[in-house]
Amino acid sequence: HDIDTMVYAAKLLDKHSACDIIDINMGCPVNKVIKSHAGSALMKEPEHAQQLVASIVEAVDKPVTVKIRAGFDSAHINAVDMARRMEQAGASAICVHGRTRAQMYEGKADWDIIRQVKEAVSIPVIGNGDVTSPQKAEELVKQTGCDGIMIARGAQGNPWIFSEMITYEETGTLPERPGKEEVRDMMLRHARLQLKYKGEFIGIREMRKHVAWYTKGLKGSAKLREEINRVESYQELEELLFQRL
Repeated sequence: HDIDTMVYAAKLLDKHSACDIIDINMGCPVNKVIKSHAGSALMKEPEHAQQLVASIVEAVDKPVTVKIRAGFDSAHINAVDMARRMEQAGASAICVHGRTRAQMYEGKADWDIIRQVKEAVSIPVIGNGDVTSPQKAEELVKQTGCDGIMIARGAQGNPWIFSEMITYEETGTLPERPGKEEVRDMMLRHARLQLKYKGEFIGIREMRKHVAWYTKGLKGSAKLREEINRVESYQELEELLFQRL
């Protein structure tokens, strides 16, 4: 929410080659973020949000993009106005999550609001919400005319969704879903990366939820989810997955 702090942070990112864009998330619905007047709380302060984005655009060389929601709640659907303001502020693209902050992650995303935003601005519009398969992605583009798609929860436990979308777009056919062995190998690769960046204590505990997502719908997954909560090391995780998958 604080413009000076945001500009300072953006300048730090602007110096590094590790990122290509600077994305401002005005879609986060989490209470602790809202209480600090950040995230989707900025949807309630469009003039301030516009000034914030304009200040960052002026301060950096990298493209600045913004993610918004449909509105803060059903009585305040202002995505179109916000998108126009972001364009005026110099944003290079806008991502629209078709839910309000009040909805959090529940209910159905309103893709029509994404269409309205696409028709209202000339910068690229990225659609977000309820895209869980290549077919859903195709449907979103047809309904809204959006220029790109952002995948969020649809990738939880399913990193294959991206390659599947590319294959479907290029060939019109769906590749086979990964088998148990491929799922197991991906989980272990994921776990090794968790340990590399977060250490074993945090990394393994965070993997518990990821294992639940990866194995959802697989035979015996309910039992596995019970057991995974007792795993405390990579070795234990590896042994359990080879036993169960």
